[in-house]
Amino acid sequence: MSKLHVYKYQGAGNDFVVVDNRRGQADFLTPVQINRLCDRRFGVGADGLMTLDAGGAADFRMRYYNADGYEGTMCGNGGRCLVAFAARMGIAKYDFTACDGPHSAEVLSREGDRCIVRLKMRDVARLDWLPDGCLLDTGSTHFVQWVDDLPRYDVDGEGKRLRWDERFPHGANVNFVEVFPDHLAVRTYERGVEAETWACGTGATASAIASYAHGAACFTRSEADPLRVRFTVHAPGGHLAVDFIPAEDGSFHDVWLTGPATPVFETDIDPDDLSN
Repeated sequence: MSKLHVYKYQGAGNDFVVVDNRRGQADFLTPVQINRLCDRRFGVGADGLMTLDAGGAADFRMRYYNADGYEGTMCGNGGRCLVAFAARMGIAKYDFTACDGPHSAEVLSREGDRCIVRLKMRDVARLDWLPDGCLLDTGSTHFVQWVDDLPRYDVDGEGKRLRWDERFPHGANVNFVEVFPDHLAVRTYERGVEAETWACGTGATASAIASYAHGAACFTRSEADPLRVRFTVHAPGGHLAVDFIPAEDGSFHDVWLTGPATPVFETDIDPDDLSN
C-alpha cells in the first residue's frame, strides 16, 4: 500500500491531522488507524482527523473524525484549519459542506501558510436552560456552565461527569466559562477526545451565545452593524472571536467564528504501521 501524505494544523491549540482526499486517498482508513494516527504517543498526535473531499456543487466537503477514530459532528476550529489548508491547495473559494450542512468562510489575512479565517457557523434556533447551565447545538451539542476561578477548576473531573450525564442521551461537549469585563474565558471537555482540548470552535461559539443570553455584557458592537454582537473568547491555546445577530424570538443568526489556523508540519505515513 502506498504511503499517505498527511499534514498537521492547529487553530488556537486545537490540533488536527489533515489529508487531501479529493481522489479518495484516505477512504481506506479504518477507525483503528485513525485512532492510532491521532495518538500522541504512537502517532502524529491530534484532537481529530479531517479530510478535504471533492465537494460536488460546493467548493469542497469537510469530513471530521474524532481522535477515537469515528466520524464526529461539526468542528469549528477544524473547519477554519481546513479552509487554510484548502487555500494552500490552491482552492480560491470556501463554500463547503460538512455534516451539519453548508458553510462559507473568508481568509481575512495570510502570512505564508498561516491564516486568519472567519467561518460561518450554523444558526442557533433555541437554548435549553437547565438548573446548572445551558444546552445548545452549534453544529455539535454543547453544555455551558458558568464557574469562578476557571484556571483552578477541575475540568477533567467535572467534564467527564457531565459529558456522560443522563440528561444528554447522545453525550455532550462541556464548556466551563468565566466572565471577565472584556472577554470570556472558556475551557472545554470534548467528547470523542474524552479530555480537555486547548480550544474548541463550536464550544467557543456555544459559550458566547449562551453567555449573551445569560446576561454577560463583555461584548462589543460595531458602528457599521449595531445589531451584531462580538465576543472575544480566551481558550488555553489562544484567542478566538465569535459574532452573531440575536433575534427577538431568542434565536441567533449570521453566526461567525474567527481565529488563527496554522500549519505545524507534513509527513508521509505508511498505513500498515497504523495497524500494528
